[in-house]
Amino acid sequence: MLIEKLQPFLDRYNEITTLLSSPDIASDIKKMTALSKEQSSLEPLKDAATEYIDVCNQIQENKALADDDELWELAKEELKILEPRKEELENEIKLLLLPKDPNDDRNIFLELRAGTGGDEAALFVADLFKAYVRYAESKGWKVEIVNQSEGIMGGFKEIIALIKGQGAYSKMKYEGGVHRVQRVPATESQGRVHTSAITVAVMPEVDDIEIEINPNDLKIDVMRSSGNGGQSVNTTDSAVRITHIPSGLVVVNQDGKSQHKNKEAAMRVLKARLYDLQEQERIAKESQARKVQVGSGDRSARIRTYNFPQNRISDHRANITLYRLDAIMQDGLFDEIIDPVIAHFQAEAIKAAGL
Repeated sequence: MLIEKLQPFLDRYNEITTLLSSPDIASDIKKMTALSKEQSSLEPLKDAATEYIDVCNQIQENKALADDDELWELAKEELKILEPRKEELENEIKLLLLPKDPNDDRNIFLELRAGTGGDEAALFVADLFKAYVRYAESKGWKVEIVNQSEGIMGGFKEIIALIKGQGAYSKMKYEGGVHRVQRVPATESQGRVHTSAITVAVMPEVDDIEIEINPNDLKIDVMRSSGNGGQSVNTTDSAVRITHIPSGLVVVNQDGKSQHKNKEAAMRVLKARLYDLQEQERIAKESQARKVQVGSGDRSARIRTYNFPQNRISDHRANITLYRLDAIMQDGLFDEIIDPVIAHFQAEAIKAAGL
């Protein structure tokens, strides 16, 4: 029963309230801060649980009036309000009982890379990136391009950006995977629809203390930048390639004029990739142990199709299809597809947790 699962959290909240009023805790700033933080994190659950218990009691009281002809009509009207509210609170509480993803409040590195489809894939990287930028702007997030590698006919072979903003990871974490596009390329004279694909990776930005890298594990090469970027970018050895020998990860950065800044940016991306690698290994182990699929796990899976002739966007994980591709791409209205995907994975997590 849900009430039984809630009781330990309510007991802990009340215990913290008692502890915070004791003189011993008041004189220990570190302990007081930790307890206050814990109590603050429990508050939404405590509020929902308190109302839920109250609503359950009211439902019971009203149902007890079934034998009273005079009061039963009033009780039935009350139950019409109380029972839907009980269901709302149950759904809210189940979400609050799920373990919080520690990365949810982090900034992210968003990495888009052209896959099958050559020039058309590179053009779609540019189109999807622009749509994501519009989405980020609608959320008040800041977008900073870290590195880009241009395609021969426009677009990007690869583009990496740092997106800074409250809840960026929590919203974008399920965007990682293979995105397939079906449309008539600008270079197609016969009007035939081509299918191409790009990959998207979403990695939380990490602090230096979270990822320690042994300098001896790195191979750092400097070289001349390639592609557009201005006179000085292409004539100085400012591009930096860092190879992390144990993992085989390679990061190239050539976007800035300064070798030092390019090295710094490449290290930030490398740390994010190493952290992401650790997270994927942890998720895979947990999924195997619990026999469940976790949404941000398999980055090689095809997650979404963008069909331009049909104005259709389909997410294959949550079985969602919308015929609003033009609006989503032009105006960055990704909440229309992202929110149902998040709800899908939350429902899966609730089921896996047995709530």
